[in-house]
Amino acid sequence: MTVMRTIPHRELRNNSSAVLADVKAGETIAVTNNGEISAILVPPSTSAYDQMVAAGLVSRARRPGHARDIARIVPSRTSQDVLDELRSDR
Repeated sequence: MTVMRTIPHRELRNNSSAVLADVKAGETIAVTNNGEISAILVPPSTSAYDQMVAAGLVSRARRPGHARDIARIVPSRTSQDVLDELRSDR
């Protein structure tokens, strides 16, 4: 696992030029807000997703699948039927 420097958002705000120079030089920096990571700054030549995988922040899906594989549900009534029924109660 890659170790990255962590800074509070205040440091990014106050020293943005220096922080961005470090990122441009190849360093990956996590920015926190109230102790939780809000952003990860990565060098432009590096994929952000690859950096997050390396840092253990994301992982691959546990089982393969796509939304197109989900069975389609065909309702027995249309939305119009339901609306007509509701309107008849008035």
